[in-house]
Amino acid sequence: MQQADIIVIGSGQGGEPLAKAYAEQGKRAVLFERAAVGGTCVNSGCLPSKAFLASAHAAHHARTAGDLGIHAQVAVDFPAVMARARAIIEDTRRSVLQGIEEAGVQLVRGEASFANERMVTGGGVEVEAPLIVINTGASAFIPPIEGLSETAYTTYETFWELDKLPARTIVLGGGYIGLELGQGLARLGSKVTVIEQEDRLAAEEETDVSELVAEALREEGLALHTRATATRVTTRENGSICVEMDSGHSVEGDLLLVATGRRPNTKALRLEAAGVELDDQGYIRVDKHFRTTTPHIYAIGDVTGQPAFTHVAWEDYRRLQSILEGGDRTQGDRVLGYAFFIEPQVGRAGLTLEQARGQGYQARAATMPVTDVARAKLSGQTRGFYRVVIDERSDRILGATLVGAESAELIHILIAHMEAGANWQTLERSVYIHPAFAEGLPTLVRQFGA
Repeated sequence: MQQADIIVIGSGQGGEPLAKAYAEQGKRAVLFERAAVGGTCVNSGCLPSKAFLASAHAAHHARTAGDLGIHAQVAVDFPAVMARARAIIEDTRRSVLQGIEEAGVQLVRGEASFANERMVTGGGVEVEAPLIVINTGASAFIPPIEGLSETAYTTYETFWELDKLPARTIVLGGGYIGLELGQGLARLGSKVTVIEQEDRLAAEEETDVSELVAEALREEGLALHTRATATRVTTRENGSICVEMDSGHSVEGDLLLVATGRRPNTKALRLEAAGVELDDQGYIRVDKHFRTTTPHIYAIGDVTGQPAFTHVAWEDYRRLQSILEGGDRTQGDRVLGYAFFIEPQVGRAGLTLEQARGQGYQARAATMPVTDVARAKLSGQTRGFYRVVIDERSDRILGATLVGAESAELIHILIAHMEAGANWQTLERSVYIHPAFAEGLPTLVRQFGA
C-alpha cells in the first residue's frame, strides 16, 4: 500500500489543477482517472462542442449574408468538421497529460473506490492519504424510455464519433446541450426535431429568453415539440429511428441524440465505506467549505450538484486550495455567470428579477431590445435583448440576462461590476466605444435614473 499527502479522484478542471498544485509544492499527490484525462470539458463538452459550433455558425453566416450584399454557395465537409473537433480533443488531452507528468503527479488509470475513509483503491493500486478530494463530475442521464436501451442512440459523450451527417436528427431534451448540438446539426444540413417535456425550451431561463430562442430555431427550420414526453423508441427495418410521444404523435430520424440531463458519477466510489453521504438527488453532500460528511474528504465540481460548467469547477479548485491553506474562501463567494452558445447567444450572471425578489431584495429590472444598439443594426444581428436587475435600496447590480450576438462575451462586463459591488451609476458613467455591442449597456441602465 502506498502513502500520499493527497488523493484526488477525477482529472477534470477542478481535480487536475489541484493535484498539480500539491505536487509542485513537493507533496506526494496521487490522481485517479478511470477514463481520458481532462474531464468532460476536454473530451466531450466545451472544447469539441464549440469547435463544432464554429463550423456550423460559419456555414450559416455565409448562407444568410445576402442582406449584407454577400452571396455564397456553401458546401459542408462534415467529416472534416468532426475530424477537427476530435483533433482538438486529442491535442488538449496530450497537453493535460504532459502537465500532470511534469508536475510529478502519480496518475493511476483505473476506477477508484473507497476501501475505508482514508484508503482509495483502483487500477491495481492502494493508496492511503490524510486528505482526499472527489472530482468525479457527472455523465449523461439516460431516461427509462421503452425501447431506448435497444436503440443505437448517441449522447454528448459519443457524439464526437460521428463521421456522417444524419439527414434527420431527433434531439431528446431542450436544454443548452441539446439546443447547441441541435442547432449546429441543422446549420450543417440535418433536419432537426427537438422533443422537450417541459412547457418551453431552456426551461430554467426566463420565459422571454425561451420564447426568443424558440422563435429563432423555428425560423431556421427546427421542429420543436414542447410539453412532449417520449414514451417509446423503435428502430425500423430501414434503420431509421422512430420516437413516439405521449401526444400520440411520432417522429422518425436517422440519429437520436439523448440530451436529457446529467447524473453524478458516484456509484462506483463506494462512498458508504468512507462515511460520505449523498443528498436526495444523489449528489455528494458538502458544506460551504466543500467538506463532505467525513471531515478530511472534500468534493468539488458537478458531483456536488453545482452548475455543470468548467469555470465553476475551476473556481472550486481555487477556493478549496485557499481553504486548505487556511484562507476564508467559501463555495458561494462568487458571482455565478454562464452562457450557452446557440445563436442568438444567451449570457447570464447573478439573479433574475424573480430570483432577486424571492430572496427579499427590493429589485427592479431594466430591459432594452438589441435593435436599439447601433452595432446590432450594422451587423444585421438584431434579435435579442439586454436586461439588468438592481437592488433599489443600494443601487447595486444583482444580475443580468443578455440575449444576442456576443452575449457570452458581454456578460463579463456585468460579472466584473457585480464582483466589485458596483452600482448601476458606475456602469452608466462608463464611456463605451462606439459602435460596439457593449455600448448598449450604459444606455440600458440609464432607465433606472429616468
